[in-house]
Amino acid sequence: MSHTTGLVYDPDYLLHDPGEYLIRYSEHFPFDEVEPHPSGPVVARRTHKLLSAMRYLDHLQLLNPRYADTEDIERVHSREMRTRIERISATGGDVGIGAPIAAGGERIARLAAGGALVAVDAIVHGDARNVFGLIRPPGHHATAEQSLGFCVYNNIAIAARYAQSQHGLKRIAIIDWDVHHGNGTQDIFWNDDSVLFISIHQDNLFPIDWGKVEHCGEDNARGTTVNVPLPPGSGNAVYLAAMGEIVLPIMKQFAPDLIMISAGQDASVQDPLGRMTVTVPAYRQMTRMVRDTANACCDGRLIALMEGGYSNYYAPFCTAAIIEALMSDPPEIVDDPYSPRSEVQPGATIVSGDQRIALDEVKHVQWEFWNL
Repeated sequence: MSHTTGLVYDPDYLLHDPGEYLIRYSEHFPFDEVEPHPSGPVVARRTHKLLSAMRYLDHLQLLNPRYADTEDIERVHSREMRTRIERISATGGDVGIGAPIAAGGERIARLAAGGALVAVDAIVHGDARNVFGLIRPPGHHATAEQSLGFCVYNNIAIAARYAQSQHGLKRIAIIDWDVHHGNGTQDIFWNDDSVLFISIHQDNLFPIDWGKVEHCGEDNARGTTVNVPLPPGSGNAVYLAAMGEIVLPIMKQFAPDLIMISAGQDASVQDPLGRMTVTVPAYRQMTRMVRDTANACCDGRLIALMEGGYSNYYAPFCTAAIIEALMSDPPEIVDDPYSPRSEVQPGATIVSGDQRIALDEVKHVQWEFWNL
């Protein structure tokens, strides 16, 4: 097994063009200037430049993505969904609800999903100890039948099914810390007890009415969906408490063959599409906690895939800190550009009363299935 961290990236990811941002996905803002779509290429481009400036690229195993083929996609998505996306991709348009692509965008979506598959191959074949996928478009809102919320294909679900069907890995654990609930991933694995899905998200932000504490899966899969909805304003202290009290104990009891992270950095203190206060040090620490759990549970097999994150100047540092935490010997430590203010945010040091109530409610529900 290599001790190197892998990085999946391709400049073609920057060609994914969601175009102009629209009110309710349909109406122009009443301003002279065009409002750029928040899921544009800026964050990915700047993240890659930051990794280069910090000399990280010299210490990472660079992995070239491939295009996911139809079989890969249809392990998760219906043929009708795939053909609809391909048809709209001929000219560009919205392939779901708030999931716009430019002409030819389906090709880039296949490259994002294929990047996740290359990450799985690298882990299983021992070419990398763990992998970060700097891929786009994101995927965790896409259900088996419907693209949604900037997401075209569900990259992490496609990778999980690929790991099971092509590499014989039986039990997959997915943690999603994007500020928005990973409804698509939950929907895909709702009745599947071979995949553990845990989501930490801002309560009832997007999509509305998804990710409630009582949503635990169905039939034999009850307990393999774990939702941790947190109140707005939640920061480092409660996120780390959720990891230590809920996420990691459940993962260890599930005993996965592979752990995957839907790594959305839009719970950050600077993000325009969320109301949380997580800072760079917490992303570093959460990643270290999952990395150590992977080392203990599944020979270190860990893949993190890019999801959301819309602060063009702050999200790249959060993502770089995640990659730093995956590396065994990073060339330098990622500084928080918001520091020292990040250290004095109330959310950085205190689990408030409403946050404690939220954690305790999750534990009350999940005690039926796990020893917490």
